[in-house]
Formats: sequence, structure tokens, C-alpha cells
Amino acid sequence: MTQPRPRGRPRAFHDKTDQNTIQSLDRAMSLLRALARTNGLTLSELAERSGQSAATVYRVLVTLQGHEIVEFEEGAQRWHVGAGAFRIGSGFLRRANVAERSRGAMQMLMRATGETANLGIETRDEVLFLTQVETHEAIRAFFPPGTRSPMHVSGIGKALLAYYPEARVAAIVAEKGLPGFTSLSITSEASLARDLARTRERGFAIDDQERAEGMRCVAAPIFNAHGEPVAGLSVSGPAFRMTLSEATRIGQEVRRAADSVTAAIGGTRPG
Repeated sequence: MTQPRPRGRPRAFHDKTDQNTIQSLDRAMSLLRALARTNGLTLSELAERSGQSAATVYRVLVTLQGHEIVEFEEGAQRWHVGAGAFRIGSGFLRRANVAERSRGAMQMLMRATGETANLGIETRDEVLFLTQVETHEAIRAFFPPGTRSPMHVSGIGKALLAYYPEARVAAIVAEKGLPGFTSLSITSEASLARDLARTRERGFAIDDQERAEGMRCVAAPIFNAHGEPVAGLSVSGPAFRMTLSEATRIGQEVRRAADSVTAAIGGTRPG
């Protein structure tokens, strides 16, 4: 007798209409997102921002509090994201052990370069920053975990794109476009192709103030056992400290660090 095939959703379940969503869960997620963007909100502030009644918001909050997803600060009468939300969210990092294996390399990069080291992956055709090791410099790059960036103006994004199949790069560009953010942003497919070719030659990508004026970033990809890019390490800093010549020097260190993480996770660099 054959075993039923494991499924993650009912057979032929492709309907995304409102009738197949849980309204109370939608409310809870919107409140959680509101709290995540602030340093805490009162009940009345949450009700106003969500457009829901205070009574409805309170019931949702108490339910979430029971799971430690939110916490209540008695003195200030404010609600905050709770430790339970962090524990659940950290499960995302367990899809691979890249984050854990990268920590030592990031700390080494920060000490060696004096600049902030970052780890990011690609999700939904964008770069998602997972974690960073900050420099102690007063003026520094800062990417809170969860920050997203277009791939074509990100060091990590270009490091990954450089090793994606051409069809996938074309699909991402078709979906997201190549919007400009500064005068140095890449805004044409031809320019992007040239940049990605240079990235493959060097083994690292350079974001030369393409996302934000005055900030540079150098990144290299981390590969899995199939030689596929699954994450990127980067070092970011202000352009007045990280000159182009300095970025090239740092790029070699970033590539070595990324290669060490590739080896640590049992990966292999293609070619």
C-alpha cells in the first residue's frame, strides 16, 4: 500500500481570495508589523494606526501575549514585540546554518577592516540582510536585520547575481527593473552585465555609492554544495574611509572570508 504524499496545503488549493484568509490572523500580523517598526505603542496608538477598535486590538494583543509574541510594559503602558516573536523568527535562519557559520568570519572582517560586516541572502528577488557585526566608528553603515535592498544596487545583490544563470538575472530585472537611487546607480542591462562580469573576474562585487551617496560596499558570495550562491558577506563603510583602492584591497579579504564560510558549510566555489 502506497503512503499518501506529504502535502503542505490542500490539493488544488490555489485560491488567494479573502474568503480563504483568517481575518483575526490578518489583524494580529498587522499589529505585530506596527510594533516591529517602533519602540512600543500604547493601545490607543495601535488602534488608531490599525483602524480597529481598542477592544478588538486588546483581544488580539492578549492572545499574542499568551504566546510571548508581544510584551506589555506596565509603567509606560506600551506594547512591544516579545521574545516569542524572536524565537519564531530565528527559525528562518535554520533553513541553513550559514548565519551561524558566518559569525566568526564577520567578526574577523570587522576587526581587519574597521568597518561593518554584513550577511545577506536573496528572497523575493531582493537582498534581505540577516545580521551584521558593527564597527565602533561613529560614522558607519547600519543595516538592521530584516532590511531589504534592490539587488542591482547592493554589493551582496550583485555578488549573487554574478553567479545566477542568465535567465534568472533577466527574470529579476524584468520583474524589479533597474531603478536609480544615485547618479552612480546601474540603470541599464548592458551596464549591469559588464558589472557582473567584472564581479566574476575579481570574485567580489563593489557597490560604489549606488544605493546611497557616500557609502561603499564590497561583497562576495557564499556557495552551497552544488556551487550555487546562497548568501553573501559584505563590508560597508563611508566612502571617505573606503576609497576605491581600499575597497579593492578589502574585496580580497571579503572573498577569502566568504570562501571560508563556503567550506564550513560543505559548499564549493564554481569553476
